[in-house]
Amino acid sequence: MKELILGGARSGKSQLAEQRAAQSGGRVIYLATAEARDGEMRRRIDHHRARRPAAWGCAEEPIELASRLQQLATPDTCILVDCLTLWLSNLLFAGRAAAQAEAGEAIDCPLFTAHTQALIETLPHLPGQVILVSNEVGWGIVPMHPVSRLFADEQGRLNQRVAAVCDRVTLVAAGLPLTLK
Repeated sequence: MKELILGGARSGKSQLAEQRAAQSGGRVIYLATAEARDGEMRRRIDHHRARRPAAWGCAEEPIELASRLQQLATPDTCILVDCLTLWLSNLLFAGRAAAQAEAGEAIDCPLFTAHTQALIETLPHLPGQVILVSNEVGWGIVPMHPVSRLFADEQGRLNQRVAAVCDRVTLVAAGLPLTLK
């Protein structure tokens, strides 16, 4: 079973994903994509860590998500990926996409393209359960800054592509889950 859980900031999406992982009956691995680049992000990471059961495994992967999923996935494992939003941001800044957007150039970022395509191709073939958390960022106004526009556009495209290959898609608003697929 592959599931995408979407929602806005502080919607309850990570808590729902953690509940589903705990109910999976398998060994749980929390696959974190965030990097603690400042104190505020460190506090966010610590908060997520504190509410997870101690028995859960934890792996970190800011860029090579598809490869890491292939390494970790087994029939009796539930992998919780939190989150695709930070992973996408990592990709956009690791390659040239963010700099190209900032400069007003056409976006040509092989790193971004290769890694997102690898995820879409890998997900359906992974054994076990995979729960992916992602932000729904497209319900506001179109951002003014070119990098923010690029990010919002690519987040929407990524969510659509991941949703298409997942068995279940859930939207969370105000802590309430709504099954979309």
